[in-house]
Amino acid sequence: MDGGGIPLAAILTGGNRHDVTQLVPLVDAVPPVRGKVGRPRCRPDKVYGDRAYCSKAHRRQMWKRGIRPFLAHRAEEHGSGLGIHRWVVERTISWLHQFRRLRVRFERRADIHEAFLAIGCAIICFRALGSPL
Repeated sequence: MDGGGIPLAAILTGGNRHDVTQLVPLVDAVPPVRGKVGRPRCRPDKVYGDRAYCSKAHRRQMWKRGIRPFLAHRAEEHGSGLGIHRWVVERTISWLHQFRRLRVRFERRADIHEAFLAIGCAIICFRALGSPL
């Protein structure tokens, strides 16, 4: 995985929920990274976010978890440098949209759609490891 070795985590919410409300639950959903000797790291080292995530409360929550937040400030002009990291998220979303059942939600039940989301994430991780599928 070229994203720094951090596993893929996803949360299913309603379309009327703002992304900012899911920052902390999504960071907490990241599973432990395995492979190195010793205690596995449970969280990423850093988090990148756009201006919507810029608040003292979000920064405090990230620092409390031992994560360095790189969040664009609202008062600054564009060119914060976060665009070079943002493409990883946009690319992953486009990979998820390659699966028809994830592009348009046909299921009424959230647990079924969440199962398809987990399958899509597993296939993406499987392909990123270089496995022939």
